[in-house]
Amino acid sequence: MGRLTARRKVVRVDGACVLTRPDTLAVEEPLEIRVGGTPLTVTMRTPGDDMDLAAGFLVSEGAVSRTDQLTAMRFCAGADSESGQRTNSYNVLDCDLTVPAPAPRAMYTTSSCGICGTASLAAVRTTAAYDVSVDPLTVTPLLLSALPDRLRAEQRVFDKTGGLHAAGLFTRDGDLLCLREDVGRHNAVDKVVGWALREGRLPLHGTVLMVSGRASFELVQKAWMAGIPCLAAVSAPSSLAVDLAVEAGLTLVGFLRGSSMNIYSRADRVLT
Repeated sequence: MGRLTARRKVVRVDGACVLTRPDTLAVEEPLEIRVGGTPLTVTMRTPGDDMDLAAGFLVSEGAVSRTDQLTAMRFCAGADSESGQRTNSYNVLDCDLTVPAPAPRAMYTTSSCGICGTASLAAVRTTAAYDVSVDPLTVTPLLLSALPDRLRAEQRVFDKTGGLHAAGLFTRDGDLLCLREDVGRHNAVDKVVGWALREGRLPLHGTVLMVSGRASFELVQKAWMAGIPCLAAVSAPSSLAVDLAVEAGLTLVGFLRGSSMNIYSRADRVLT
């Protein structure tokens, strides 16, 4: 698994049995995203698919919406080593754009929240480039109910650590297009969206985004910005997530467990 996982000593207690053993953990490291050499933000993430993560973040920020607007990406040297040389830690990524760069964020993004510290709702409700309300996608409850198990079956790092979120992009027929894992649920979504941007697939018409955990405001926003008409989660949405989904005309499904689910917006897309 490389830098995706790390081994640490743990004291295991099971009833009266106590033993010391190694445990496999998901790695969490900072990634500084730059645009044209200027720092934009620092996010805590699981290393891997970092270029997808940066590309998806730029889509979510409204900086880019087409593949040709992101012309180059490169890892940069990080902090000085003990020998005085600049080393490439693969924790600094610089992006070249053909459009104006977004304003730098005056804070870092944690692995638990994609928009923490933002001052107001107006600052994060970025104008979307795509209208998901007119997407003709329809799906059946049977198809939606199968997605959590399909997502879980592809979570390779979760199998070893039990500590990662996942986001999977599916077609209207339930075929998996892309899956990404990360300690942050918003990072996992950004990695999926960034993959789609770099593959020239935006907007993601006719797709369903399945996420582990809850459906928060920033996940609905990211789906909207990528042109995804349906977001499904195994847990609950927030009130603001539902409000934004209604505003966008995006189908939001929560508590997707077995054959049961709650549809919070655009239930007309789910054929019953």
